[in-house]
Amino acid sequence: MRWWFVARRFCLGILLLSGGAAGAAGIGRNPAMPAYGLFPADLFVTTSGGCADCAALPQALWYFRSEIIAVPKPGAQVAGFEPAMPVWDDLAAWAQATPFDADAVLPPLVWQAAPDSLDRVQLAEDGRTITVGDRQFALQLTPKLPLNSAWFDASSTICFHGRPLKVRGNRQGETFVARTIWPQDFRIPETPAGKSLNGDPAAFRAWLRAQPQGGARSPFAVESLWRRPGSSGPRPGQPVIGLMLNGAQGDDDEAHGGHFALMTGRIGEQGGIDEWLVNNFYTLDSESEKGIIAAPVPLDNYLGDLNSGQAWYRPSYMLVATLADPRLAVRLQSALGRVYNQFYRHQFAYQHARANCAGISVNTVRTLGWQVPARGSESWAKAIIALPLVTAKEGSLANGKATFDYLTEDRTILYPAVAFEEMGADLLRLASGREWRARSEFETLLAQDVEEILLVRVPQFPSSRAWGDWPVESSVEYHARVPENPAERKIIPVPPRPFPEELRDPRSPAEPWLRSDYALAAWGLSIVVFLVFVLRRLLA
Repeated sequence: MRWWFVARRFCLGILLLSGGAAGAAGIGRNPAMPAYGLFPADLFVTTSGGCADCAALPQALWYFRSEIIAVPKPGAQVAGFEPAMPVWDDLAAWAQATPFDADAVLPPLVWQAAPDSLDRVQLAEDGRTITVGDRQFALQLTPKLPLNSAWFDASSTICFHGRPLKVRGNRQGETFVARTIWPQDFRIPETPAGKSLNGDPAAFRAWLRAQPQGGARSPFAVESLWRRPGSSGPRPGQPVIGLMLNGAQGDDDEAHGGHFALMTGRIGEQGGIDEWLVNNFYTLDSESEKGIIAAPVPLDNYLGDLNSGQAWYRPSYMLVATLADPRLAVRLQSALGRVYNQFYRHQFAYQHARANCAGISVNTVRTLGWQVPARGSESWAKAIIALPLVTAKEGSLANGKATFDYLTEDRTILYPAVAFEEMGADLLRLASGREWRARSEFETLLAQDVEEILLVRVPQFPSSRAWGDWPVESSVEYHARVPENPAERKIIPVPPRPFPEELRDPRSPAEPWLRSDYALAAWGLSIVVFLVFVLRRLLA
């Protein structure tokens, strides 16, 4: 009965902690109207990637040819790109040429995932039906993906019964096939509890690790880290910028580092957060066992999708900055749309050291002018030795090179948890006036516009899956978590997803060498020099 106790504790904790969120009138748009992040939903049209008349890039549509997406309506201003420029040069040129009060440009697409959505849903005690007002539907769940090793079970039903839910899926007569389940009492309360942290990344690390298993089984919680004097607190319609950190999975030894994303949106009615846009970067070159495709995605989908939702796999953490003005949230989302265009075009590829979820996000804000502190590499000395040793031990040059790149990369780019800690601490120092460096225009406006900084814990949803934990942030912590013998590690093999050659743009510049490419060349040259030296001594 242990799962029953955990599920009830999880749900009751949420119900007790969730408060009302009446508040001042919204900014910019009616918070009661459907939206994709900052943008009213009526600026988009729902379709699939197989549409013949969409304005989206053919490369982007190819990835979503069997998925439900929202694309901007004809005539809307949509994020662009320069086809012959490297992604960060392109973004820097755009940022320099675009004033901070420029009109918003829409993302190239939003991964909607399902055509229908129901609010204020009640799940029956047996989990077989849902009720919306006076209507009742038989409930079916979307099929489990073959590589998904765990699923919704009796503990899930206990957790979600008796609470208001938002359900996305496909209505089929008197049956609703659910793809996403989201608890609507996961929201921003009108008066969050206070929390004191100093502007030190170590303080954020301690907060992440304060709860057993990183808060996987703890209640949902919102805490106010800092509020500008005179601010009225969170209110519906208020724009936000946020950081999303997902913890370590308990059933995948490749996922102890967690995941990271940037968010934008507005606080919804009664403090709703489900429509915030999470900008998820994920490898495009292999099929995810979860069914994840890199895209801007509504928060309820990002966390609650039955296959790909992160809350079914691990605990999550958010840092949310409420803003007095939407200009920086608009600028960030516009920039991310540009990065997505280049990503879908394979102008640059996802790379687990320099261009992973954290690296792409951090490089985006750094290019816009947020000087996110670099924590530096773990060890160049270890890396130089590891390149030949790992290659020989594992019989894989690719693994040797990957180890070199991991050990020499800036940890703020490499590890999602470090990105969260460094950005969170830096934002707190900027907003509270404790950071005295020369500021860029972006940082000056960020310091002016932030009204409140919130920390949010989202527990793992109960299911048949093993519980997750807080994410690691060094190779030492990683190796302490996994079996020493690589053959004993839980690794989920996934099939490749080759990018069609006919969709490649010949104007796209080649990507720069990895650090490990230079290291390999240096090792090769050193070996040649050594052999020449030995040969000359032998022939002397």
